[in-house]
Amino acid sequence: MLLFPGKIIMDYSHAAGRVGSRFLAELKKSKRLLAIRCRTCNRVYIPPRLTCKTCFHNMEDWIELDGRGTLLTYTTVYYGEPVLDREAPTTYGIIRLDGADTGLVHFLNEVKQQDLRVGLRLEPVFKNERNGNILDIKYFRPIKSG
Repeated sequence: MLLFPGKIIMDYSHAAGRVGSRFLAELKKSKRLLAIRCRTCNRVYIPPRLTCKTCFHNMEDWIELDGRGTLLTYTTVYYGEPVLDREAPTTYGIIRLDGADTGLVHFLNEVKQQDLRVGLRLEPVFKNERNGNILDIKYFRPIKSG
């Protein structure tokens, strides 16, 4: 088999849809984290989705979460990516926000590698100037006690 190494770099646009657009608009406008609840099985999704993946019903019950949550798992990447506006190493986590049944993947910061642990309580840090995308949340950091 003959292989030719290379990369394809292309610009693209992605339609967030009705549900995703509302979620992103609230992030941009007011730093609100909206989730959506299924009326049938009561699962709460963030990021929100139109259809419940458990019972396949359409969802319309919006709820606001305060952004605090628990770290479910994490990983640190030790190489840089040109599309990210941050230098390596970069730590990603899956955070289950209080009141949600799903995890939200995002960056972690303001925490030393040795202090990372499953169960760590986190809160979001928002950018001052927001653009209506998930990166309007700059990162999640440990909740300061006291």
